[in-house]
Amino acid sequence: MTKLIFILVLPVLLLTVVASAQDGGDFARTMNRKQLSLHKKDKLTHLLFYWHDSVQGRNPTAVRIKEPVSNSTMFGSMTMMDDPLTTDVSRNSTVVGQAQGFYAGAAQGEISYLVVMNFAFKTGKYNGSTIGIIGRDPVLSSKVREMPIIGGSGIFRFARGYVEARTKLSDFKAGVAIVEYNCYVLHY
Repeated sequence: MTKLIFILVLPVLLLTVVASAQDGGDFARTMNRKQLSLHKKDKLTHLLFYWHDSVQGRNPTAVRIKEPVSNSTMFGSMTMMDDPLTTDVSRNSTVVGQAQGFYAGAAQGEISYLVVMNFAFKTGKYNGSTIGIIGRDPVLSSKVREMPIIGGSGIFRFARGYVEARTKLSDFKAGVAIVEYNCYVLHY
């Protein structure tokens, strides 16, 4: 009797496994690339701009929402930002967008932040498009810091790539920092 049940159930199990393997089961399916405008080849775009962060003064662009456990490493701090992105080091140069997100002191032995931000562009053909960044930023121990691009919207839909951050000015007493961002973005 057991052999008979096994012989009857085995084909059903095999069909279920084969069907699930083809379409990803109940939670995934293959999409038509042309319906999503994915038939084009990847484009590589290089963007260069300057991030201006100011936590003090009349018009701060970043606000600390959690004080650090250790002032020497900033561990435990969290700062929300809406920082301008400009075409040159000067704060008075053309604003091309905003860096919106947060950075949090994430290391106990050095000043290193977890950075989560969107570059939201406001000008030209990139107006309304965004690039999402998340990564580690050891601001004092590395001259060039690399963080991954994890996505985007608008022109940068399905974006991937990386950014290189280079500090141009950092004045802890004045609460000001200017960072050069070179972004290498693959997108459709």
